Amino acid sequence: MKFDHIGIATRDAARAAATFEGLLDAPIAHEERFEDLRVVFIELDDGGYFELLEPVEGGTIDRYLDRHGPGIHHVALATDDITGALSRARALDIELVDEEPRPGAWGHEVAFLHPGSTGGVLVEFVEH
Repeated sequence: MKFDHIGIATRDAARAAATFEGLLDAPIAHEERFEDLRVVFIELDDGGYFELLEPVEGGTIDRYLDRHGPGIHHVALATDDITGALSRARALDIELVDEEPRPGAWGHEVAFLHPGSTGGVLVEFVEH
């Protein structure tokens, strides 16, 4: 596995994108809207991304922001075998948020591991 992106919860993705674009000299690579979420990916030089997560109509990111405020939400790791990665996690008794992969941004398959089993870090597996 390798680093894919870090998810950052924010109430204003446009403002956060402008900040990171200027600070990192990094362009917006992709934007997408889901039912209750807008995501903006800022491309880093090494091929990784900052994924800005802005709630649109309630949902999990809205609740996260209410509880924790803006900041790092999750760390995503790219894998060529998301099903195998989930099987390894199960074998290690790691609690899964997603028992099976589901559609994520850019049409990738994603699955999350519960932070209670990973030292307080919400981990996302991404299969491109």
